[in-house]
Amino acid sequence: MRVFEGEMSGKGKKFAVVVSRFNNFVTGKLLDGAIDVLKRHGVKEDDVTVVWVPGSFELPLVVKKMAGKKEYDAVIAVGALIRGQTPHFEYLSRSVTEGLSRIALESSKPVAFGIVTAESLEQAIERAGAKGGNKGADAASAALEMVTLLEKIG
Repeated sequence: MRVFEGEMSGKGKKFAVVVSRFNNFVTGKLLDGAIDVLKRHGVKEDDVTVVWVPGSFELPLVVKKMAGKKEYDAVIAVGALIRGQTPHFEYLSRSVTEGLSRIALESSKPVAFGIVTAESLEQAIERAGAKGGNKGADAASAALEMVTLLEKIG
């Protein structure tokens, strides 16, 4: 039996992190978590590019642009969608998720999902470094693992 598994190693790898500015009190913490994980696993600071976009709706377009560049091994999308009183949250969540998934499949490049979708501001804060961990850090971990896994399976 052959088993393939990714590793948490970023030495010599380059990453783009695309971050939504909307809800930046949450997304800033998610970005910090992602950068921390990348650095702790051998990625040099010069090998990380951070691109800020106005909101989560704009993430897929810029993620697609960055995924199309040969210099990046993976792209990490970071955003925060917090439910409000209108169906706006549902439309955005679905659109962003489907867009990022499609980009990963079309580009054959890892696109890590560091988007917090929360019912409340408190829940978003918890998932950005408080009790619920840090979803930006989780996304960076997934990106690291996927880059090395794809190399192994060719």
